Amino acid sequence: MQLLLSSGFYHGIATHDPRMIAATNPHAAAKQISKDDFEFQMLYGVRTDLQRRLVRDGYRVRIYIPFGQTGSLFHARLAERPANVGFLVRNFFRG
Repeated sequence: MQLLLSSGFYHGIATHDPRMIAATNPHAAAKQISKDDFEFQMLYGVRTDLQRRLVRDGYRVRIYIPFGQTGSLFHARLAERPANVGFLVRNFFRG
């Protein structure tokens, strides 16, 4: 993340990991990287609380909705880390 953000190119930080996000924000601030120069990318329905907080704090957030063959990748990711299923289910019922 530090290498990417410091490159001067627009990057997407694709994570739901609050530790990665917590490390990204101060690094960007310390390097004077504007919130407009990068975005966070997350899956629809996973950590909507975190997505909303980032938007409220002025960060760009791109939400991905898997479908088609991409949906197969989504299912593979869920199988790799079953805890993601819990995130998904909890967030659908939070509204």
